[in-house]
Amino acid sequence: MSTHEQCPYQDGRVVIDHAFKADSPARYARLRELGPIHPAEFHLGLKGWVVVGYDLAREALTHPALLKDATPAAEALAAAGYVLHQPSVGLGAQMMEADPPEHTRLRRLASAAFTPRRTAELAPRIEQIAHDLIDAMPPSGELDLVEAFNAPLPATVIAELLGIPHRHHLDFRRWSGQALQVASPEHRPALAALHGLLADLVADKRRRPQDDLLSALVAVRDEEDGRLSEEELVGTAMMLVVAGHESTVNLLGNAVLALLRHPGQLRLLRERPELLPGAVEEFLRYDTSVERSTSRYASADLELGGVSIPRGSMIVVALGSAGHDAPQVDGGDDPAVLDVTRPGARHLAFGHGIHYCLGAPLARLETVIALRTLLSRVPELELAAPPDSLDWIGSGIIRGVLSLPVRYRVG
Repeated sequence: MSTHEQCPYQDGRVVIDHAFKADSPARYARLRELGPIHPAEFHLGLKGWVVVGYDLAREALTHPALLKDATPAAEALAAAGYVLHQPSVGLGAQMMEADPPEHTRLRRLASAAFTPRRTAELAPRIEQIAHDLIDAMPPSGELDLVEAFNAPLPATVIAELLGIPHRHHLDFRRWSGQALQVASPEHRPALAALHGLLADLVADKRRRPQDDLLSALVAVRDEEDGRLSEEELVGTAMMLVVAGHESTVNLLGNAVLALLRHPGQLRLLRERPELLPGAVEEFLRYDTSVERSTSRYASADLELGGVSIPRGSMIVVALGSAGHDAPQVDGGDDPAVLDVTRPGARHLAFGHGIHYCLGAPLARLETVIALRTLLSRVPELELAAPPDSLDWIGSGIIRGVLSLPVRYRVG
């Protein structure tokens, strides 16, 4: 019996564990056949619901009774080892975990520093980092592309953008990667270490502001709502570091892996690099790196997709699954097919509604530049290991391979 034919339930629930994540496209495809929403079990035995259909995902992401406030679920969260209102052991006080009006205030203040112009101005530096990383590779051979290219590029960009000193870059990269693997024993220590580093940097930027995003965030003022508090500053920086750059690391990895498994599509992008902006939307649809949304909690009894959801229930949206259920322009091709020429690929990779990803323009820019540079500078690139031997991130909301062994030649 193939994975696609297996019963997706264990004791009446979908168990989202390491095995599920490694095979998630096929698992989600089976779930979509059965319905748009399913009872699920997550990390540490947390129980809730996972939404896998596109239309219902959009509804859930904007439902007025599905909130970030976890108070109705406090008892269940405490039983799983989570204690509410302790931001120092999580991503801190930031907009991803806030509801209006606090979310509105935090997003407006952060947006004032994270402007489209600031993002666009990064393009030459992103391109230089990409070329420098390829220059540092031996002319040919085998290496782990995650370690050599995919991870250091967005990590360097966000570190420089925030103003993290170079001496902290290696620790910052390690801690941010560990912080998103919620089932790993390094998860909480990494969050605490990263929180401490950023708190120290925020305090330093207050005393000695520089031309960087952390200094801009410190300087942000709002006539009505006042400035970001110290904890909100640290929480916003944590969100940008962990949720922002790690998603791009794995978007690059998933995109390159998809191309290596579809050599005709790889050849087409080499021949027609002008397709890259649209191709990035297809990669976001086909195998996005933010596989699931962060949790929402039912603030009241409600109905979702014909299912009764009791107050306090946890709802998670499978963003990657929704991309395979989204209606495409002019009907499009089979959603299971990778098509870098797909017109206007629809997806929910950056979310939907008020929590739509603030860093989406930067992620798109980095991915286009990184892929354009890699494909132009490395004319020979192929997998150096069987695809089914690759080790995937085993827990959390991010989907990506831990390493990507390739054989290559730099041109």
